[in-house]
Amino acid sequence: MRAQAVDSVEPTPSPRSAAIPQIDPVPRVSIQAFCETPETAAIVQTAVADRRMAKTHVKQNMGGAAAAVEAYRNAPTPNVIVIEATANRDILVEQLDELSNFCDAGTRVIVLGRVNDIVLYRQLMARGVSEYLVAPFSAVEFVQAVSNLFRAPGAKPLGRVVAVIGAKGGVGASTVAHNLSWALSGDLESPTIVADFDLGFGTAGLDYNQDPPQGVAEAVFAPERVDSNLIDRLLSKCGERLHLLAAPATLDRVYDFSETSFDSVVDIMRAAAPWVVLDLPHAWTGWTRRMLIAADEVIIVAAPDLANLRNAKNIIDTIRGARPNDYPPRLIINGLGMAKRPEIALADFAKTIEAEPFAVIPHDAKLFGAAANNGQMIAEIEPKGKVAEAFGDLAAKLAGRAEARGAKRGLFDPFFAKLMGKKG
Repeated sequence: MRAQAVDSVEPTPSPRSAAIPQIDPVPRVSIQAFCETPETAAIVQTAVADRRMAKTHVKQNMGGAAAAVEAYRNAPTPNVIVIEATANRDILVEQLDELSNFCDAGTRVIVLGRVNDIVLYRQLMARGVSEYLVAPFSAVEFVQAVSNLFRAPGAKPLGRVVAVIGAKGGVGASTVAHNLSWALSGDLESPTIVADFDLGFGTAGLDYNQDPPQGVAEAVFAPERVDSNLIDRLLSKCGERLHLLAAPATLDRVYDFSETSFDSVVDIMRAAAPWVVLDLPHAWTGWTRRMLIAADEVIIVAAPDLANLRNAKNIIDTIRGARPNDYPPRLIINGLGMAKRPEIALADFAKTIEAEPFAVIPHDAKLFGAAANNGQMIAEIEPKGKVAEAFGDLAAKLAGRAEARGAKRGLFDPFFAKLMGKKG
């Protein structure tokens, strides 16, 4: 698969996330905002904290267009100038005409206004203003406006990144990530890349029965070489539409990385396929936290016991706080019903973490053990089985296609409803 040229369609957003548009991350650009009111300044400040603005350098000022004109009389302009305009149409146009005398080539201008005036809009567009946002607008709408400035006309939509992490070691987060990737590429027929970032102990190569000579380590240990051609060479094919960026799974060196070490690798993968699944290790480092916050979807896999409950709540609370403009992480309960293991009731688990499970996968030691030992996915061993269907349903829900699969009652509904204390 050529990493830079995969034909694909944009995944349909899930019903739960339909209210939040799919927004591409804003590139590394400088932005200066000139606000006139505290309310608008607060919205811009909230937008600056959004994960999609993480690479930008933003400076806020007060004073509107008049302050912008004074600021750039003897100073270069940034990549983007944001101006709040409360003055009437004629004054605003006059100020913009004056500002244009000092703007460097390539500088983009966003005007934040209060009047839904088509005449004013046409005047602004004629003067090269890139976007006109009319109040009231949200922080998400502001981020989308900035993002759209740097999206090339006709460019292929970037893929959605799904970060999967376990609330505790050994809960099967990697198994979920690998089978989810298989379902996205197979059931949904959508090109998918699964990246194993557990560099020392990753199991993706074993689970897919692959032994690639190179993988993610070659990219992160030589950041100056990272481009789409390198990532393409490092990917191994696991299915018709599924490719793997494998972990070395060796201990001949340590894997200490800076917070931004994997940024370029993820950016290239999401430009190559509509789905990118990150199999993250159970570790709390700067780079794992950054990946979780930056992902489009976060999945936390947990078993129904006390340690998982505590850890899952801590992770969910942390991610919620860092992603104010996104929906909270998805919780998957894995290994439900393990024989002789005391378990916390699902209703109590959900109440404590303040989130209903996005999916529940029952324990089946024989099935999962056979898949692991044979280097196969669950759908390869029992394609019509309940567990394979559960992974297919999970993929469909993420892609917003749950209605097509959910026309009939789910096979586990009576069982799960009983565990949740509801009627089946």
